[in-house]
Amino acid sequence: MKPIWIVDDDPSIRFVLEKALAREQFAVRSFANGKDVMSALEADEPQVLVSDIRMPGGSGIDLLSKVKARLPGLPVIIMTAFSDLDSAVSAFQGGAFEYLPKPFDLPKAVELIRRAVDESLREAVRESAQAQMPEMLGQAPAMQDVFRAIGRLSQSNVTVLITGESGSGKELVARALHKHSPRAEGPIVSINTAAIPKDLLESELFGHERGAFTGAQTTRRGRFEQAEGGTLFLDEIGDMPFDLQTRLLRVLSDGQFYRVGGHQPLKANVRVIAATHQNLEERVRQGAFREDLYHRLNVIRLRLPALRERGEDIPTLTRFFLQKSARELGVEAKRITEAALLRLQEFDFPGNVRQLENICHWLTVMAPSQVIEAKDLPPELSAPGAGRGVVLPVAEAAAAPVAAVALIEHGVTAAMLPPSWLSDLEHDARRRLDSGEPEVWDILTRQFERQLIQTALQTTGHRRIEAAQRLGIGRNTITRKIKELGLGK
Repeated sequence: MKPIWIVDDDPSIRFVLEKALAREQFAVRSFANGKDVMSALEADEPQVLVSDIRMPGGSGIDLLSKVKARLPGLPVIIMTAFSDLDSAVSAFQGGAFEYLPKPFDLPKAVELIRRAVDESLREAVRESAQAQMPEMLGQAPAMQDVFRAIGRLSQSNVTVLITGESGSGKELVARALHKHSPRAEGPIVSINTAAIPKDLLESELFGHERGAFTGAQTTRRGRFEQAEGGTLFLDEIGDMPFDLQTRLLRVLSDGQFYRVGGHQPLKANVRVIAATHQNLEERVRQGAFREDLYHRLNVIRLRLPALRERGEDIPTLTRFFLQKSARELGVEAKRITEAALLRLQEFDFPGNVRQLENICHWLTVMAPSQVIEAKDLPPELSAPGAGRGVVLPVAEAAAAPVAAVALIEHGVTAAMLPPSWLSDLEHDARRRLDSGEPEVWDILTRQFERQLIQTALQTTGHRRIEAAQRLGIGRNTITRKIKELGLGK
């Protein structure tokens, strides 16, 4: 294991932490300033970095930014005096693993560092597992056409528009295009334009200057800046608000943009890949999508086939997802019979590959034995009008509240919860809509997010990092959501 790096201009702090960590059998390396750390990174890297916030010659904020640019997955713990804590929390939401207030309790400091080490080791295992996974699977002729197109585009920076139904794997194609492009050494940054409220989307894309609007306490880089030298993937581009389409068109046309509240033009050295499940030609006819932007995006179009069009790939995909789910849950992978595979191949899969992956995850948790038979599959796979999402068998549905908590703990998504859950949501939404209540989307979305995060925190003993992992979201996302929803202690 690599050493823990400690950065503090106070030699007594370095000495105390060195001795405490050495007693716990950790290797330690100490530095008096951030400049020495950056020099050391040329030849080595730490398992965890622990840095003071205030140091001569450069602050911990500057060091955090530089280290994260080079090692995005490295856990960084920031030591702060109590008077610095509020500013540190807001400034470091984009990267710090945790905060260690001074004066600190030594055993608690060691335990925090140990948690950061565990997180670092888990991240390394995940990266290794992902490196061994194939990018995409498919022997069907329609998928082979996609693979050939990716190959032909491998030396190109041309804009690509990926079309296909929801859940068909459009982001996987975008990542493959990036990986096999001249920009592979640069970052790939993704944003779902349909998942971010209109008033926040502009700032997410282009960033904002300090003071640009209420709450803009610091300057923030947008996704275009984050993707500098790499690829920006704009998912669900068909849902982008009309006025923002104009700004996007300007970036694609002249390669320049302004941060919100900014007056200096910034250059965008970014390749754009867009994706949508919508018919953009129809959206143009309806006046909901700019025709000139459509032509800018539609330079090369890749159509991703629905899963029902590539039924011969279902057995391979099923075995792959069963292996993947087993790794994620830390259990032995289950096998599946030919009869069960045949039943899956007969299913329509309106949710496409994502729905098949959800089913495999459900089977990993719920199937009674190590060999999955046809009778173990979710009942809707053979029911009339099947294919509307995974549901629990009737016996489990009776215990829905308890089952929901247990399944969330095991990584099962909301799409797999019993039909009563969706029915209750439908009734509540209908009641609010019929009464003319405003902001129904925001209200119900906040309730949904609050319940998910509260449940995940309860099941993990309020360990945020673990809760984020179980929910399948990032550390920064859960920190931001806890603050937005008022869930912090």
